[in-house]
Amino acid sequence: MRQKPTVLAREIVASSRLFRVEELQLRFANGVERTYERLVGKGAGYGAVMIVAMADDEHALLVEEYCGGTDDYQLSLPKGLIEPGEDVLAAANRELKEEAGFGARQLEHLTELSLSPGYMSQKIQVVLACDLYEESLPGDEPEPMRVDKVNLRELSSLIQHPQFSEGRALAALYLARDLLIQRGSFSL
Repeated sequence: MRQKPTVLAREIVASSRLFRVEELQLRFANGVERTYERLVGKGAGYGAVMIVAMADDEHALLVEEYCGGTDDYQLSLPKGLIEPGEDVLAAANRELKEEAGFGARQLEHLTELSLSPGYMSQKIQVVLACDLYEESLPGDEPEPMRVDKVNLRELSSLIQHPQFSEGRALAALYLARDLLIQRGSFSL
């Protein structure tokens, strides 16, 4: 295993309402020194959750929301921040109710993903949700989210959809599909 670089200095060089930019002065094991910058979240950082919610044996729910980063409406999986004191599965069920209008009787943590580990510290927990039932909770979205479905047999087509571009969501869908195939509850 490689030795992590030594942090010589760290400083917040910019800050906004949502993010901080942290500058890291690093020395690598071979003596080379570099300056890295990374986005770090504000506050304690309880993390985030992304939900692959199975509407039936072959369809997962997608939600459409406005995304400031792309300045467009995008389809993705329901997701959101984990509240202080909330565990991952409870957060997943709450976010699913807030964004898609469904709760789940079965929730399973699948993995943790990062968006861009080269310059972002944030990670997201991926949860598989099955045995859905209708239940809505008020959320923090500025407008109602449209709910859509994707057939797990058609993930390669989803990549071509002009409103779908989030790599983490695509990875989560493939991961859930492969797990369901291994368990025998889904076949291609």
